[in-house]
Amino acid sequence: MAGTPADSLPRMIDHWWWRPGWSVGRQFYTWHLTFEDVPDVVRLVRAYDVRLDLPGLDLVPERWLHLTMQGVGFVDEVDRADVDTIVEAATTRLTAVEPFTITLGPAVVDPEVVRMRVNPVEPVTRLRRELRAAIAEVWGRGHVPEDEAGFTPHVSLAYSNRDGDMRPVLNAATAISPNPGTATMTHADLIVLNRDNRQYEWTPHARIRLGG
Repeated sequence: MAGTPADSLPRMIDHWWWRPGWSVGRQFYTWHLTFEDVPDVVRLVRAYDVRLDLPGLDLVPERWLHLTMQGVGFVDEVDRADVDTIVEAATTRLTAVEPFTITLGPAVVDPEVVRMRVNPVEPVTRLRRELRAAIAEVWGRGHVPEDEAGFTPHVSLAYSNRDGDMRPVLNAATAISPNPGTATMTHADLIVLNRDNRQYEWTPHARIRLGG
């Protein structure tokens, strides 16, 4: 893609348009993997941030780095008792999922986001299947939000906040080739998410340790 003629590149588009159901002040239960206090991930992110601090991009602060796993539902639409039961089911299921190590990088530019690839994919998708199964225990398989297929694990570095030319972003993202970042995932977090401030920000609701 780096050698693609500029006139054939897709354009950057604003990531922060209000998707169906979302509005200012609305919050959402979702499962994430988070990366606080992971020095090797911080090193990698800082290396990219120097290049990606560009007009039109909102860098993801270190405290909000995340790997989106599985949505549950809007806080005002989900019964709190159901959430607690889902957490209980997930706690039981994740005792069988041992901690695993992933690598992040290199950076990839999409029209709405600059993201880092995640490898290997399999342990992440297995963990997601267990989270989905926990939801299915409470609501039934036909009522698990979001599709199982098409899930691409990634960690976002920056979000586009306007429509514009992709070339400067692509050049910045591919100007360096830092060593991949390594993180050992030891827990999954159920969080209460909002997107009011051109960031995905959250408060923690439950943390489940992998392997019990």
